[in-house]
Amino acid sequence: MTGDAPTSAPTPGTLVGVGVGPGDPELVTRLAIRRLEEADRVVAPTTAPDAVGRAEAIVRQVLPRVRIDRVHFDMTADDRPGGRAARSASHAAAARSLAPWLRAGETVAFVTLGDPNIYSTFPSLAAAAAELVGGLSVQTVPGIMAFQALAACSATVLLDGTESLALVTALDGTAHVAEALGDPDRAVVVYKGGRHLPEVTSLLADHGRLDGAVFGELLGLPGERIMPVAAAGVQPATYLATVIVPPSSRAPANRQQDASAWTPSS
Repeated sequence: MTGDAPTSAPTPGTLVGVGVGPGDPELVTRLAIRRLEEADRVVAPTTAPDAVGRAEAIVRQVLPRVRIDRVHFDMTADDRPGGRAARSASHAAAARSLAPWLRAGETVAFVTLGDPNIYSTFPSLAAAAAELVGGLSVQTVPGIMAFQALAACSATVLLDGTESLALVTALDGTAHVAEALGDPDRAVVVYKGGRHLPEVTSLLADHGRLDGAVFGELLGLPGERIMPVAAAGVQPATYLATVIVPPSSRAPANRQQDASAWTPSS
């Protein structure tokens, strides 16, 4: 009896989360560039099919010849009632769009601002994709975070000696910020708190932590602002806002270097 030999299914592909930093293309690592060049497909999140997302814009400056496919995400889901469910549905839909490529054995590089393992859409996307594609390999490439770039640009010493760091968000309000400020030996970094910036500023003043606190917005991107929180905190800021609060137990002279040395991130 003759017949065609059975064909085996392709080995599942690899989904790679690639951190491309906060905005300045010069902060994209050599490893990130190599992984993007080696990938079968580069994918970037977007809020609309015809919109160039911030992560995509960074990659286009670094690798202008690389083809980029866009995947839609609902970036405002967390700000609405029932937002977490909407975000989960958005990630599931994005995973379904990647599944055919991953089932075909492709290496798909998903680019994200900052680092893919810190306050990123990537872990949820990867989890949803793994449910759809059995045996999927998931990898990440670390990226420079906005608070690191802000510390460098503002000449802020983030940590020294036995000091510790609390990285919190103000996405749902300022409760986590208030809790972190209670330890004078702890530096505090606040992410995703732009719309609550006036409340964050008031908290810092109430805890005696306003001196030396620095604000950064849209680092390395058009509209970038870097200044003391005291000068910026009277009005809300954008989603991509970062606040650094040095430990209050440190001598004031050692919280920041000369502010005249502050430099743009790009």
